[in-house]
Amino acid sequence: MKIGILQTGRTPDEMRDTHGDYDDLFKRLLDGRGFEFTTYPALDGVLPDNVNDAQGWLITGSKFGAYEDHDWIPPLEDFLRRAYRAGVPIIGVCFGHQILAQALGGKVEKFSGGWQVGATDYQDADGHAERIMAWHQDQITELPSDAKVIGSSDLCENAMLAYGDRALTVQAHPEFTSEFLADLLNVRRDILPKHIADGAEARIEDTLTSMDYAEKFAAFFKLERSHNMD
Repeated sequence: MKIGILQTGRTPDEMRDTHGDYDDLFKRLLDGRGFEFTTYPALDGVLPDNVNDAQGWLITGSKFGAYEDHDWIPPLEDFLRRAYRAGVPIIGVCFGHQILAQALGGKVEKFSGGWQVGATDYQDADGHAERIMAWHQDQITELPSDAKVIGSSDLCENAMLAYGDRALTVQAHPEFTSEFLADLLNVRRDILPKHIADGAEARIEDTLTSMDYAEKFAAFFKLERSHNMD
């Protein structure tokens, strides 16, 4: 199954030799599950020619805000709306979670409660506990009409969204390992309040449930679908 990765951010230069770029993180997360990947650097204005050029789309995280004025964001939103209407499955992570919501009529804002960074506890719709790495201060504050909340944390009400069988998005970063987060803290600590960085560092060895999301993402992409609204 071919998955198109819509890359909207990059790992810091100092980390790329060790960890690869953002698309590499997802290739590792989903390795061994029957996928082949093609990366489209959307942040450079590179998008697929057709929404059916892949059998599923995955939108990465980014240091940019979905609401910021960048030339590449409106074309990406248009592409996502067309893919969504066509019923090509979409998964979005962090910025990807936010940009799809914004493209479909939701609202993204900087959270008044500040940053969420490091191992973070979430509750899914069935009350199950999950622990995934977070790194964000923006949040979805108004939902698109199709979106249903399927997971939340104490500080992020709309942390995980399902759009029927068309899209699945999460605010946290299941693709971030403890090693990646530790290096990211070293490189970008200066943009964080000290207590946030220190708290994330203190939880760096916490046991994560990220690999559960590898299974969830794979199962979502492979769902049998018959609809096509184009």
